[in-house]
Amino acid sequence: MPLGTFISVGRSLDSALDRVRLAEQLGYHSVFTTHVAGRDSLTVLAAYANVTESVKIGTGVMPIYSRTPAATAQQAATIDEMSGGRLVLGLGVSHRVIVENWFGSEIGKPVSEMSDYVSILRAIFAGEDPPESERFSTRFHFLGLDPRPDLPIYVAGLSPKMLELAGELADGVILWLCNPEYIRDIVVPHVREGRRKAGKSLDGFDIVAAVPTAVTDEVDGARATLRADLAPYFLLPFYRKMIERSGFEADVRLFDEAMERGDSTAAMAISDGFLENLAAIGPPDIAAATVERYRDAGATSPCIGAVPGTDFTTALESLAELARA
Repeated sequence: MPLGTFISVGRSLDSALDRVRLAEQLGYHSVFTTHVAGRDSLTVLAAYANVTESVKIGTGVMPIYSRTPAATAQQAATIDEMSGGRLVLGLGVSHRVIVENWFGSEIGKPVSEMSDYVSILRAIFAGEDPPESERFSTRFHFLGLDPRPDLPIYVAGLSPKMLELAGELADGVILWLCNPEYIRDIVVPHVREGRRKAGKSLDGFDIVAAVPTAVTDEVDGARATLRADLAPYFLLPFYRKMIERSGFEADVRLFDEAMERGDSTAAMAISDGFLENLAAIGPPDIAAATVERYRDAGATSPCIGAVPGTDFTTALESLAELARA
């Protein structure tokens, strides 16, 4: 079963490109990059395409409110052509604080707006008239370029409704902070329901699960770093609801209580149990066993990603056998 990786740029594009080359050489199936307050994710994938030959490349994920469907279609089709048909277009709603403060836009009805966005892209890639949309109205058609009509579109999902939409309209779903139990008990059933609505089975549908990974003997240090990195997500409503749905209501409550006290160590409210369930941290055999738990839960493409402050090259090399399995 495929094993992929998340490789984002951080401070050095050259270092990221080295890691992408290494991931391909080691047999990883796919390389996704995040869309944060740095380099543009789709443009980064153009650079990744130029230094690789076979690995799939994808956005994990690009916020739909960051550009119009026509602009996304043009850039995605261009990068897909550059890469020889290796692009996966991962899309997400993002969060109100980001959409409003970064893009000067707003989230209205996230599920229906994602539905419109995906449907418009499907039509544009197929050379058809885009469907009507109150939010994303366009009459765009390509001229002089015939894009891949079945260019894969993945949707980031956390809530049952968005997961069902992903199953119904997309080729895959991209998950972050979703532990194996959440994938088994929430993600797979709701994706399956969406596929049923579309008259399809789960066969061929890709469930991409990001797995924070550090192959290290310094487990406590890696967990401490990951706690600090995850703390902002405990402030975001979409993630908070998912974390509570995962059975970690106490973590959210203790985090809120610490924030109310003005406690600078609020991240300590994120329990060892939460991190053990979510992250592949430890010696190679422990990290590999965590990745296998994701596979067993229904993730068709677990994707390892770096824990800040740890040596991700070691993780890539240590888990390469899983990538080739």
